[in-house]
Amino acid sequence: MAIEIKAPTYPESVQEGSIATWHKKAGDTVARDELVVDIETDKVVLEVVASASGTITEVLKNEGDIVLSNEVIARIEEGSEVAPSPAPSIETSQVQSTSLDTDPLVNPAAKKLAEERGIDLSQVQASGKGGRITKEDVVNFTPVSAASSSSAVEESQESAEQQIMEAGERVERRVAMTRMRSRIAERLLEVTQTTASLTTFNEVDMSAVMGLRKSYQDEFVKTHNGTRLGFMGFFVKASVEALKRFPLVNASIDGTDIIYHGYQDIGVAVSTERGLVVPVLRNAENMSIATIENSIGDYAGKARDGKLTIDEMTGGTFTITNGGVYGSLLSTPIINPPQTAILGMHSIQQRPVVVDGEIVIRPIMNLALSYDHRLIDGKDAVRFLVAIKQLIEDPAKILLEI
Repeated sequence: MAIEIKAPTYPESVQEGSIATWHKKAGDTVARDELVVDIETDKVVLEVVASASGTITEVLKNEGDIVLSNEVIARIEEGSEVAPSPAPSIETSQVQSTSLDTDPLVNPAAKKLAEERGIDLSQVQASGKGGRITKEDVVNFTPVSAASSSSAVEESQESAEQQIMEAGERVERRVAMTRMRSRIAERLLEVTQTTASLTTFNEVDMSAVMGLRKSYQDEFVKTHNGTRLGFMGFFVKASVEALKRFPLVNASIDGTDIIYHGYQDIGVAVSTERGLVVPVLRNAENMSIATIENSIGDYAGKARDGKLTIDEMTGGTFTITNGGVYGSLLSTPIINPPQTAILGMHSIQQRPVVVDGEIVIRPIMNLALSYDHRLIDGKDAVRFLVAIKQLIEDPAKILLEI
């Protein structure tokens, strides 16, 4: 009996996807729920598994082809139960093809990371289903005799660079944008052309929050099953309270209408190898700091592994991005439409400030709020950011909601 393999049902915000990687080809046997193909959309990579065991008789879409929602992409002739291939031994994995572009046993994220780190995949032991090399395999890979060979590698690189310099050669490398990166580029350009974006800045003294973390970190971790107390939990709670006071910052524009959202769904920007993604904390107004920190940790792990779903990244009403983790001192974050504002956090530095007429050293963070001036006036944007500053500098107000 012929069984169709179809693309997933995309949400309304996703129009189409493209075939990223086929893990099976026509003639291959496949077990039920075994990974068959990866489909890349402009937001996430979707894994499509076999709905039945059997043999793949027909592949209708090639890698790179456009795929619509629920479109048939392959067919399986249903047969007896087929067990997936066992993970290869060290000897087996070492004789796998070293071609990063053609090896069907390599997860796409693992392949990209291996390219970036210059790792020979034939030396990586696979632990994934069906003998696939996963991203974790690449992350955990330790080259044999790395210490003894490092000097030789450096000498080889220096020699090659010297030869290029002496020959006066200019080396270029051209690759196609991924669908996700292409869509990110389109959306960022669209934002600059369709919004009246403006940014206001302030600075916040992080002494109180840092003091709380120092005093209660161990107890917090023990009470909440290993979840660490970070800064983002405080900023999400502060943003929720400020959004309640300034509903326009939590609103969106739809044509000539303003949509006021009666809830706070906070997007938290997460950087991945494939680009920036923004998973959403649903009803953040009902979350505790521990729940927020735990949810962000889960989302970050999913983002790194390419496991975020489209539903987890759509529908936010306000976004927070933290460039400080990369050392940014100040930036003008770009609004995430149809939202009307985004908060930018930055790195913390010890600075001299005046407190009660005296110069003291305090840990200071710059804050930036980019907002759509079509809907939010400068006065309200400034007051909103000041509200966040006051809540962070006196975090008791967050708990008391005052």
